[in-house]
Amino acid sequence: MAESTVLTSTADPRDDIIDPNGLNLFRLTMMVVTASICGGIFSLSGDMAAGGAGAEAVLVSWVICFVGVFALMMVFNGLSQARPDLTGGIYAYAAAGFGDYVGFNSAWGYWISACLSNVGFAILLFGALGYFFPVFGAGNNVVSIVCASVFLWALTYLVTRGVKEATAINTIVTLAKLVPLGMFILAIALLGKFDVNVFLENFWGEPGGPDLGTQITSTMVALVWVFTGIEGAVVISGRAKYVRDVGRATALGFIAVFVLYLFISVLALGVMPRAEMAELATPSMAGILEHAIGPIGAAVVNLGVVLSLVGAMLGYVIISSETPYEAARRGSFPKLFAKTNSHGAPIVTILVSSAIMQVFLILSVVAESTYQFFYACAVSTILIPYVCSAAYYMVIAWRNEHLDGRHAPKRSVARVFGTLGFVYSLFLVWSCGLQGVMVTTILFAPGIVVYAMGEQSHGKPVLPLLHDKLIAAVVIVVAIVSLYLHFTGIAPIV
Repeated sequence: MAESTVLTSTADPRDDIIDPNGLNLFRLTMMVVTASICGGIFSLSGDMAAGGAGAEAVLVSWVICFVGVFALMMVFNGLSQARPDLTGGIYAYAAAGFGDYVGFNSAWGYWISACLSNVGFAILLFGALGYFFPVFGAGNNVVSIVCASVFLWALTYLVTRGVKEATAINTIVTLAKLVPLGMFILAIALLGKFDVNVFLENFWGEPGGPDLGTQITSTMVALVWVFTGIEGAVVISGRAKYVRDVGRATALGFIAVFVLYLFISVLALGVMPRAEMAELATPSMAGILEHAIGPIGAAVVNLGVVLSLVGAMLGYVIISSETPYEAARRGSFPKLFAKTNSHGAPIVTILVSSAIMQVFLILSVVAESTYQFFYACAVSTILIPYVCSAAYYMVIAWRNEHLDGRHAPKRSVARVFGTLGFVYSLFLVWSCGLQGVMVTTILFAPGIVVYAMGEQSHGKPVLPLLHDKLIAAVVIVVAIVSLYLHFTGIAPIV
């Protein structure tokens, strides 16, 4: 397996240089922020309310989320410090710990999740534009998908001109989309639109509603969705300038995003009753602010969604291309996926990723799929690389491996967060339920063919280990059963 080169810095002996012309701390942090602050925050309050969660459940869920996501953030932070040589991030950690096939599945899950995320972003983007231009409807009609396709390929062309140049534009868009979110907080908090009585009425939920445990579970997918992307700096760590900036960017991005999300989520619960919030159209934040300050509020939020998703779609075109590119460089994906153009951009993975997004966009019209459906699928598939990364960190922590470097975390810290991150990621898998299992296996089954092509192109045996064969067999069998349950109507996915 090929290792990336880490150079010693001559400017600062405390740092190691990955790429002298790479991304600095600010740009890496902006990648984390923009990959996390996408469309999810603009619909989070409504999605949580639709699951029956009252204010009490929301607050408890935020506590669980803070501990769990903080642990995952520390997992990625710790791994970037303990294994700075593994610049493939999501793929490389799983492969180093559990072999090429598990590593491939980790990369495949992250890749497909990024593609599904961008399809969800496109639907939400044109749904927000539908507020200003009714022809776009809810964002999943023919007109919306045609325009979304044109926009997707324009972004694709931009990324083929170079990843560093694209991240510069991404930074500008990220800063711009924070303005409407700040306006939401100021409008509710400073204009006196937060009603304590409404918040207290929302606190316990409606009589006869779901119990607290069910309410909490119902919020988990939505909460995980708004934090996917927190590992963005790790995914493009091979493009960073300094080793230590990868972990710093992850930590800074997490803190900024969490504080912003918490303020918005709590403030929304003091504006209108949960039952009314659950009925709001996506993005629900528009309806909340319209209820508080009038139509101008909806216009501001929808404009914020547009700005947010322009940056998010750009960011995810970059992220979706990096994972299969790194996996191909390290010998798992087909060799062709490692090809770059004259600008240093992974041209094959950029084009293939965009083609996959295009197929899902077309399917969204045929199946009348919503933004919520695509983000639920994206969460289900991204949990596999999360589980694998946390498991690898937990393993090296308890074995005391790779923890003697100058950037490596302390053994006790690694053990605590590795174990906690692994347990939390398993809890999230459980929270996704039967639909999550069905979606994951159906989307992972075709990956076995790509894996076999990759191994053969690198002259390596296919499924060499017993546990590899068992995993592949389980995926195929469960995928077949899932398709049967879906098409017979016993357990439809959509």
